[in-house]
This record gives sequence, C-alpha cells and structure tokens, in this order.
Amino acid sequence: MKVLVAGAHGKTARRLVRKLAGDGHEVRGLVRKEDQLAEVQADGAEPVLVDLENDEVHGRLGEAVAGCDAVVFAAGAGPGSGEARKETMDYGGAAKLVEAAEKNGAGRYLMLSSVGAGDPEAGPEAMRPYLRAKAKADERLRESGLEWTIIRPGSLTEEEGTGLVEAAEDLGRRGEIPREDVAVAFAVALESPNTVGKTFELLSGETPIREALEGL
Repeated sequence: MKVLVAGAHGKTARRLVRKLAGDGHEVRGLVRKEDQLAEVQADGAEPVLVDLENDEVHGRLGEAVAGCDAVVFAAGAGPGSGEARKETMDYGGAAKLVEAAEKNGAGRYLMLSSVGAGDPEAGPEAMRPYLRAKAKADERLRESGLEWTIIRPGSLTEEEGTGLVEAAEDLGRRGEIPREDVAVAFAVALESPNTVGKTFELLSGETPIREALEGL
C-alpha cells in the first residue's frame, strides 16, 4: 500500500520508513527541512517538504496525503521544546494530519503516542505538557472516521531490537523499548486488521511482536 510517514527524519520514523520500504510498500516521507530530503530518500521513501505546523490541510499537506492508503504520525516537537510547541506540533500537527487524511481518502491512521498519555496528570511534572498534547491528539484521532491505531511505547532506546515485546491496553508499568521494535510493531499493525480501533501500550517483553499484536 502507499503509506505517508509524517516526521520521516525522526529516529523511530527512519527505522519505520526503511522497514516499510523493505516490505514492499510505497512510502512517502514528510520532512520539515530541506537538508533532510536526501536521507529520507536514501531510506527508500519519496521525500516531501511539508511544515505540519504551518502548511494548510488544503495546501501542501493535502497534496502530500492525496493518493495514500494510510498515514503514520511519527512527528514531534522533540526534547527541549517548550509547552507551546508541544501544543502546536504534538497535538496540532497530529490533528491537522487527521483532517488531511479525512479529506483526502487515506482511511488508515497509525499514531505514535506514549505510555502515560492515558493519564497525563499522573506523569512526572516535566512530562505533563507533552503527555497532555499526546492525549488530545489521541482523542482527536479516536473521534475521526478513520481506521485508527494508537501505539503507546515506553521510553525509547537506541538498543538493537529484540523482536520481543509486551502489548496491552494498560500494562500497569513503565519501561523501555528499542526504537527498532517500535518501528516493526507499526509495520505489523499496519497489516493487522485486529489493531484497528485499538489503543495499546508497548514495552520490551518476551512475546514475538506479531504474536503480541495478534493477541490484542
């Protein structure tokens, strides 16, 4: 299928782009900076320059989504960004992509969320603005008419993926997971009808990724 990945130059997203391209999908990668285009193209995607915070749904963003079967929101304001940018990017960018998907026929939407987004006020104080933004983004997606999946990984690491995870609506604990395993989980979820309409947390565990997602 044709898949658009927003935030395609991000650490997890680049792994996902390479995985999707390797699986035979046609990938379009949204990036915010011109100097990111070449690397995203080298990963196997058609790079498109779009500023999710400022481009309009009926403009460049809509054009980028048009013709895609699915979209993945893997963008974010990033560490060190202030509360205002978390609002405009982590929530606003995700919501804008929801609207673009609705208006341009991309029926499938996968959201990279976060453990803790289900109860932002219970998170560490420094994390609450981010978790609030993610919670709002997740809610906007749930209210859409799209076939959505919301994946909430724990703390992301650069370790090599193990292919083994634990997945459930509420794992009841915090923990870590390699970015590689998150990328693989997104690729599996994209092809797994049973994940449509599901919100689930994802941490390193002892179950193969496909089996873990089939059990949701």
